[in-house]
Amino acid sequence: RLRDEAASTSSPPLQLPSTTRREDRPEVTLPPQKRLGIALGPGYNVGESSSTAAARPAGGLRTDYGFVATMDREIMRDPDREVGYRITDSWDEIAETLMSREAWVRSTDASDLVRGEVMSLRTTVLGQMSEIRELQAADRRRQTVISELLRTDHRRSTKITELRTALQGQVTALQG
Repeated sequence: RLRDEAASTSSPPLQLPSTTRREDRPEVTLPPQKRLGIALGPGYNVGESSSTAAARPAGGLRTDYGFVATMDREIMRDPDREVGYRITDSWDEIAETLMSREAWVRSTDASDLVRGEVMSLRTTVLGQMSEIRELQAADRRRQTVISELLRTDHRRSTKITELRTALQGQVTALQG
């Protein structure tokens, strides 16, 4: 109970000032050897190579195990937590992004190919439909001509039948 009261009355932890603001840092111009020494740390010496200034480890190089110590502390604080999962997740996300991008490119290429084929088929179909309409119009004209010829033929057949009947009547009258 005392712990609960203490927790509720205590003030929030103090926040450290941000170290990311550039206006807080004075700009300093250092000679290249000093800049390289600061950047590389005390375990390196600066020397000249044939092309550029080179940094080489000095004699007894000390390895910084700060990262390992940090990981050890993190593991001890929460032993059930999987350490380093964020790194794996990041690589998985990168791989997934690359695969997704490749799939998108393939699908875009396939889509463009299909679009071209569809446009080609559409052009073919439109041409064939136009040809079909022309053939149907020609067929209607021919059917009209055929119908007219059949009517003319029927009239002639009727006339021939009438003339034959009249001729038979005259032949019968002459024989008679």
